[in-house]
Amino acid sequence: MDLDLLVLGSGVAGLSAAVRAAAEGLRVGVLTKGDVSQSATRWAQGGVAAVLGGDEDSTDLHLADTLSAGAGLCDEPAVRVLVDEGPQRVNELIALGAVFDRDHEGHLLKAREGGHSMPRIVHAGGAATGAEIERALVEAVFATAAVVQEQSLALELLVGDDGRCRGVTARGPDGEVIALRSTHTLLATGGAGQLFAVTTNPAEATGDGIAMALRAGAAVADIEFMQFHPTALHHPSMPRPLLSEALRGHGALLRDANGERFVDELQPRDVVSRAMTARMLEQGVDHMWLDATGLENFDTRFPTIAASVRAIGLDPSKDWLPIAPAAHYLSGGILTDLDGASTLPGLWAAGEVACTGVHGANRLASNSLLEGMVFAPRVVEAILAGKDGPDATGAMRCLFPGPAAQCPIPARTLPLAFSPAAGAGENADAGTARAHLQRAMTLGAGVLRSAHSLEQTAKELDAVPAYDPEVRNLLTVARALLAAAVEREESRGNHTRSDFPETRDDLRVRIVLRSNA
Repeated sequence: MDLDLLVLGSGVAGLSAAVRAAAEGLRVGVLTKGDVSQSATRWAQGGVAAVLGGDEDSTDLHLADTLSAGAGLCDEPAVRVLVDEGPQRVNELIALGAVFDRDHEGHLLKAREGGHSMPRIVHAGGAATGAEIERALVEAVFATAAVVQEQSLALELLVGDDGRCRGVTARGPDGEVIALRSTHTLLATGGAGQLFAVTTNPAEATGDGIAMALRAGAAVADIEFMQFHPTALHHPSMPRPLLSEALRGHGALLRDANGERFVDELQPRDVVSRAMTARMLEQGVDHMWLDATGLENFDTRFPTIAASVRAIGLDPSKDWLPIAPAAHYLSGGILTDLDGASTLPGLWAAGEVACTGVHGANRLASNSLLEGMVFAPRVVEAILAGKDGPDATGAMRCLFPGPAAQCPIPARTLPLAFSPAAGAGENADAGTARAHLQRAMTLGAGVLRSAHSLEQTAKELDAVPAYDPEVRNLLTVARALLAAAVEREESRGNHTRSDFPETRDDLRVRIVLRSNA
């Protein structure tokens, strides 16, 4: 089939772009490997950060908070786009039918979260913001898109002899491999939380878009910065339920395998995650404990969390709750300009799969849904304006030579080679292979890293069979993450090297990876 725009992924970024493009008269197709309503957006408990007026907040303050969280690697013009255009996108979503929480006078309720200087987070259903956003967009896309293809896994990008992306090959629900051709292709496939044994991401988050882009020769950046949430419930359920920081704020205590406290519970996420990981390695265990037995009226004050823990047979008034840091959000991805154009003509990226430069080394809370809502429509606007390739804006500026003032964050480019993993074959069990990879990445490339642990992880990955396409994608992204983590001999944001604990001025660079094939 021939399309004007093929969207891969059905989260907030992909569906926002699809709805906008269809409204402008483009022939749009949406392909997703699960159901359209099944994405990381759906699981987002937090809200959307936007300056919506009515108080002393400003877009300048939102920008400053974002830059502070990004630990020196945010691209300021990209952040400016985010904070300036965010309010309009929230209002557009409300016009589509999304219902956000309001007070008795009808005003939007706004909360304050970690890293924000003002209350500017709007929520839906308390902790069900992602589900409400997804509901509104899914209804709109089914009403407007020409083609919606569910239960289909994109395999590889189609690149013409002219070096331009022309669509994808995909495996449909019946197992048949088909080609979907399109003038423009938007990757909105989300992150790669499934690189790790414990994640808040759904099972579909296997880094497919990043892997396909790397193999096609597109540039990827900031991929070493995986954000970990410290208190995910340690339980086989997937995605892992989060135990909110509100519990620690109300007095819940972190305890090790011996029942002892080992960290100030009110420290930032990255600090707590590092302390937990260090103690787990020291004691040879795979989780810690959250002691909330001293909190009164737990079920009344925290009904959603109470339902999660009671569903697995735990009584929070009596039982310590098993927890472990969980891979939560990938700050890097496919390098783009301010309009979402990648280095491969005809290929665009938006949302968690992209590296716009907005997040730098650490994403500010509730900027994730906002990024998809802001940058996905910009892709459509650029396509309608006739744009077909990248320019020197946003994070893409690091690839263009010029005065230092035009490129505040220089690029350090690393070549990547892709070869079949040892033991690959049709008889390989995908579940076993994925578990092997996740275990290796968690131990050696998770919250705490070192040259030795990264080297050992790379050796472990050599033994992972890559016949299954999703495992192959995980391997591709894992090797890219390892290469960037080895190169970044410092600790910055979500990247912690135990052998290089300090931040280095000479490593205020954007590490860019490209295939040397």
